[in-house]
Order: sequence, then C-alpha cells, then structure tokens
Amino acid sequence: MTKSKPQKQIHLAAHFPGVNNTTVWSDPRAGSHIDFSSFVHFAKTAERAKFDFLFLAEGLRLREQGGHIYDLDVVGRPDTFTVLAALAAVTDRLGLTGTINSTFNEPYEVARQFASLDHLSDGRSAWNVVTSWDAFTGENFRRGGFLPQDERYSRAKEFLATANELFDSWRGDEIIADQATGTFLGDAKAGAFVHEGKHFDIHGRFNVPRSPQGRPVIFQAGDSDEGREFAASSADAIFSRYAALDTGQAFYTDVKSRLAKYGRRSDQLLILPAASFVLGDTDAEAEEKAHEVRRQQVSGATAIKHLEFVWNRDLSGYDPEGPLPDIDPDPGEHHIARGRAQVRMYRDPLAVAREWRELAAANNWSIRDLVIETGNRQNFIGTPATVARTINDYVQADASDGFILVPYITPGGLDEFADQVVPLLQEQGVFRTDYEGTTLRDHLGLTHPDASGLAHRAAS
Repeated sequence: MTKSKPQKQIHLAAHFPGVNNTTVWSDPRAGSHIDFSSFVHFAKTAERAKFDFLFLAEGLRLREQGGHIYDLDVVGRPDTFTVLAALAAVTDRLGLTGTINSTFNEPYEVARQFASLDHLSDGRSAWNVVTSWDAFTGENFRRGGFLPQDERYSRAKEFLATANELFDSWRGDEIIADQATGTFLGDAKAGAFVHEGKHFDIHGRFNVPRSPQGRPVIFQAGDSDEGREFAASSADAIFSRYAALDTGQAFYTDVKSRLAKYGRRSDQLLILPAASFVLGDTDAEAEEKAHEVRRQQVSGATAIKHLEFVWNRDLSGYDPEGPLPDIDPDPGEHHIARGRAQVRMYRDPLAVAREWRELAAANNWSIRDLVIETGNRQNFIGTPATVARTINDYVQADASDGFILVPYITPGGLDEFADQVVPLLQEQGVFRTDYEGTTLRDHLGLTHPDASGLAHRAAS
C-alpha cells in the first residue's frame, strides 16, 4: 500500500503595492499609498488573517517616460525602515519584510537597521536583498551606473555575507547586566568584526546586540541564473513571478534542485510567487469582474504608455482603441522609458511587434485590447471556494510553497480574501488558525541560526 504524501501547509503574505499596473488608484474605494493609516489597515488585516508577513517593495527613483514622471508612479515610495518600524508598534505577530538595495547601501548601515527592526518587532524582520539594474536609478547615488550584472551579484553576495558577520559578532549571551556586581558585559570583545574583501574592507564594533532571530529572514527576487544561484546559496525564501501552475512547477523544480550543492535541504528555501486575485459570488461573476478590473488597470493612456515600452517611440498621437502602429519599433540604445523593469522583457522589440501584430489581426484587437490580453492577468479568479481550492492545488503540486498576495485596491483590497478565502483554507487543514510561534522564522518553519553559523530548528 502506497503511503500518501502529507499535505503541505500553505504560506500566505501580503504585498502593499505602490501605484503601478496592478493598483487601481482611481477606484472610489482606493485610499492613500502614503498615509500611515493605509499601512495600518493593510497590516492589521494581514495579521487578523494570520498571514506570515507583510511585504514592501522599494522604488529608489520615480520612473519616467519621454523625460516626464510616469503618470501611474507619481506616488513614490516612503522609506521602508520607517514604515516597518512604525508597523512593529501596531502589530504583534505579523512578519515585516522590506526590500533594501545592496548596490547603493553599506553593510554596516543595513545590518544595524535590520537588527534594530528585529529588536523592535520581537523577531519579525525580513530583508529582500536586491541589486539595482539601471544607471537611471543610480544617478541618485554616488555609485550610479557603473556595476554590470555580474559585479552587482558579486557585491550582493559579499554584502550579505558581511552583514551576516556583523549579525554574528554578538553571540547573544554577552549581556549579563548584573546590578549587584555592576557587570554589564561578560565578553569585552562583543561586537568585534573584521572583514576584508573585494567590495568591503571594514573593521570595528557592531553596536546592536544579537536580535531575537539572530539574523533577519533573507528573501531574494532575482530570476536570472545568477539570481537563482544566489537564492539557493543564501536566501530563506524567493519572491517569484511564476504564479501559474506549469511555469511555477518548472521554477520550483529548478531552484530547489540547486540547494544540494550548498548542503541545504528542500525545506530550507521557500518559493513564494506574487499573485493577484478577484472574487465573486459565482465563477462567472468573478470572471466578469476580473475583466472590468483589467480595463481599470489598463486605461487608454496606460495602454499607449505600455506600447511605448516596446516601440521606444512617442505614440501619444495614436488612438488606444484603434489598430497597432504601422511603424516599427526603434531598437536604439536610448530608451524612452526609464526606471521600468518591464523594458528588459522586450530584448527583441521587432520580434515582439511582429508577434503582437499577428495576435491583434487574428483577434481584431485594438491597442488597449492587446495590452490587456498580453499583460499580467489576475492569477486567481472565482468564488472563494474556487480560489481556495486552486491555491491549495498549486501548493500541493509543488508550483509554490504559498503566495504573496497583491490586491488591486489599497488598503482594503485584502479584506475580502481574509474574510472569505482564509477560513476555507483553515477548514481544509492547510493553513493555520493561529500563530504557533512569535518570530517570522517560526511562522515560516525556518531555522534560527546561532552566532557560529549552526542552526536550531524553529519551535513548532
């Protein structure tokens, strides 16, 4: 008799989005993306639903198109550490994950900030380690623009390794604080560190004692081969873009297969794709609602802006409800859109234009129709029961270990998922009904490292 495979427990998190092509900021239900009240509402909803963590992306420069700030990105992004530290005071268990760039910061500064956040939150901090890919963003910084991709990852690896040395410069047992004897430290060398490497040559004393988690949980979001190797060697979780079943399974298998060479087990790295959702009383109603949301997300102006990513031309004179331009894209080196990662998706714009013209002709699509149909679609659409079942199917089929949900309304868009989908997952026995631990590592089932690099299994 074949022993059945035990059900995996699903991990859920919530992404607080900036204004982008997921967010419908023009909806009457939408609120501010900067007011602290929006962050509080969002975080408390996620914690009420027993989510693992809240996730903040980071934008270090406002994106531009044709030399002007891109209309859907004018909100900017408040400072990550400031927001997360404030949220630590109004939440008790929810993990707090921030995206911090390794290209334009220094290890001592970032390690100090994350260690402080871990203390303030009683062990709930996480760091999404990213590199900067464009010189445009780098113009805001001294180091702008000079690091090619391989150097960015080289710096990122050493940056993280250096930060870990700083975290580990305190074992955690040095503070005695004996009031009777007046002895505060039991080790006069506490916090001492020396690092000599290609990118960093620093020595001194780290001035934040060991935090509740020892180190923050480490996330990585790169999809290149270098990014996947970096995650397999050093990350605790990956913020993936592969939320569909087939592509998710392929990514899951590829990344997990890289772990053994680093002496790691499959359960020591979680795969958590970003995913959006639309709920309805029936599946048909949800599909209709999803179509309406997509048309809100892709207005005529947005459709033209998106087409300009590929054409690299000013297309403002074209009708978004009309046919695609009959002129070819400009494959020139200088791009009309600056600071947008989507530009990298269209490395052969002439081939993309040919493919899109064929699709538009075959389906009688306008420019706006094409952008809607070829752009990011909602990942989970249906009744709460349908969405709960689909999410569970994907996780059990090893397409992911869970999902980082990105609602299209901020800050209230997560509420209906928390109220309608989460209880169904709990009934299926695949999602917690309450937090069993206090730290983010506890929530994720990850190890708690000690200062020698060894690890103790998180308490269950």
